[in-house]
Amino acid sequence: MKYKILAVGEILWDLLPSGKQLGGAPANFAYHAYALGAESRVVSRVGDDPLGREILDRLRALGLPTDSIAVDAGAPTGTVSVELAADGQPRFTIHENVAWDRIVANDASRALAAHADAVCFGSLAQRSEPSRGSIRTLVAAATQAKALRIFDINLRQHFYSREIVEDSLRLANVLKLNDAELPVVAQLLDLAGDERSLLEQLVARYNLKAIALTKGAQGSVLLVADTLVSRPAAKVKVVDTVGAGDAYTAAMAMGLLAGLAPERIIENAHRLAEFVCTQPGATPPLPESLRQMFRA
Repeated sequence: MKYKILAVGEILWDLLPSGKQLGGAPANFAYHAYALGAESRVVSRVGDDPLGREILDRLRALGLPTDSIAVDAGAPTGTVSVELAADGQPRFTIHENVAWDRIVANDASRALAAHADAVCFGSLAQRSEPSRGSIRTLVAAATQAKALRIFDINLRQHFYSREIVEDSLRLANVLKLNDAELPVVAQLLDLAGDERSLLEQLVARYNLKAIALTKGAQGSVLLVADTLVSRPAAKVKVVDTVGAGDAYTAAMAMGLLAGLAPERIIENAHRLAEFVCTQPGATPPLPESLRQMFRA
């Protein structure tokens, strides 16, 4: 079967030193889930401008439908200026008052959410209304018994608050964050303890099915129910890390939906994320060996 996966939030151009690349965590996630065999869609908004039309063309070229992406005549397509530090980590400048700040939950998008096996969302696109309310409406509409509601937190600049994080965690049943975000989340939510204790507290407080903590060159940790697994990062030649976390989230989602053991899920997530690190941009073509991970 093909899992139905919905990503809700920002879609934009990452303006990299090497040129522009399709970006936005929800779009990156949706692409990788599609490449792994899911039926993926993005609910977002672009401007009625050349950059917006190019995004729609790019998504269609990647194999993703675009009928759930609205076109806004009154706001421009989103862009993010990206500079890469010496360690390959991206530094973002996210421009405001753009089309994805004005996402609207309509009947069609609510129906997509109601039938989704997984809905993925983050904090960034909740920085303003109406997108904040629309995202929460769509996540809440994912009511299938086993539906995953994945909060891939993606703290960016100043575009988050305790209210956004806590309300999102109450809606979610899966959390993905990185090692820079964990102490920020702990401070926001008045949590204390070591890494494992913080993850266990988050699971208990928000009744989460799983948490993934990515740690860059230090690998990652995955907590599923009472099982904690970890994996070191492979040594690869890093071109840039843009989109690697979104690829990890997509592989994790597919593994959770397939009921794989945590050890297998983390292995697949690493394989995909590490490949993305060796390629420019967030949505590179995947080799067949990766595309087949969930199709055997």
